[in-house]
Amino acid sequence: MKALRLVVAALALVGVTALAAPLPATATEEESPVTWAVSPADESGPDGRSWVELELDPGEAATEHLAVRNFGDREVTFALTAADGYFTPTGRFNMLPSDTESVAAGTWITVADQVTVAPGGTAVLPFTVQAPEDATPGDHAAGIAASIYTESADEGAGLGVESRVGFRVMTRVTGTVQPGLDVDTNPNYVISWNPFEPGMIELEYTLENTGNVRLSVSGSVEHGGSTYPAPDSEQALPIELLPGDRRSVSIQVPDVWPLGPVMLPLTITQGVIAPDGETETLDPVELEVTAWAIPWPHLIIILALALVIAGLFWGRRRRTKQIEHLVDEAREAGRREAAQAPPRDDADPVADPRS
Repeated sequence: MKALRLVVAALALVGVTALAAPLPATATEEESPVTWAVSPADESGPDGRSWVELELDPGEAATEHLAVRNFGDREVTFALTAADGYFTPTGRFNMLPSDTESVAAGTWITVADQVTVAPGGTAVLPFTVQAPEDATPGDHAAGIAASIYTESADEGAGLGVESRVGFRVMTRVTGTVQPGLDVDTNPNYVISWNPFEPGMIELEYTLENTGNVRLSVSGSVEHGGSTYPAPDSEQALPIELLPGDRRSVSIQVPDVWPLGPVMLPLTITQGVIAPDGETETLDPVELEVTAWAIPWPHLIIILALALVIAGLFWGRRRRTKQIEHLVDEAREAGRREAAQAPPRDDADPVADPRS
């Protein structure tokens, strides 16, 4: 029986916050685990940045550094790769897996194929970002990572795991900045199971970055004197959209009685994220969303009761008409019988006294 070979990739990239705890990966069952971290650096070592932000003209190149830290107790050789970057539906930054070919900013990065790091040591390597001559203005996302590949065999099945840790590399190509945002709304009223309590509206809206630069976006709804989500809640935090990104967001608006159309003022705040991390505020997008709060279950029950009552009423009228019809037929039959009967002579013959 041929051995089954399965490859699994695991990736931990820097997103909005600093690099998380190093991702552990076990080389083999006999060897100690390998833990490591990768971060932006200068020539002397990690410089405290979470990721790399560059601004380049078309055709311009820049040299940056990365630091690979080996927290294990043995020497490890790491493979170094770069790939196109993207945000997942949950808002986490990621890069294409190693078996998927990059076609955008991931191809702009040149880095060594591998690096060997001593136990407890740190290796600092340069990498180059070269913007093509025909690079379009705006933001371009990529990621760079250090990885190890481990394999174990269990009863004839081979299991391979590629574990990667890295950070993102954002490049702003100079030129005309054109922010753009499309908003598509889909409100849905959720009725309460208790007819004496209000329901809620689930307002789902989809954001699409139609421009060429990153956007910081957040949305809120006003209803009944309150703002949803609450300004100090985690849901109120802005999300980041790369050019071309689409993201769906849901807001729950409670305490809505099913009394027909409900107007919900939706405000989308937006801003352009500059290469230095600052956000330039844009005019908000303001929409009036109409949600139909219709008590369909209640209306169905009322309709059913109305049909039952109408059925009873109609049945009673029908039976009354049937009885009236039978009485009329009986009367008509009596009249016909009376008209068809021969006349009767009730006088008795008188005897002639002369006889």
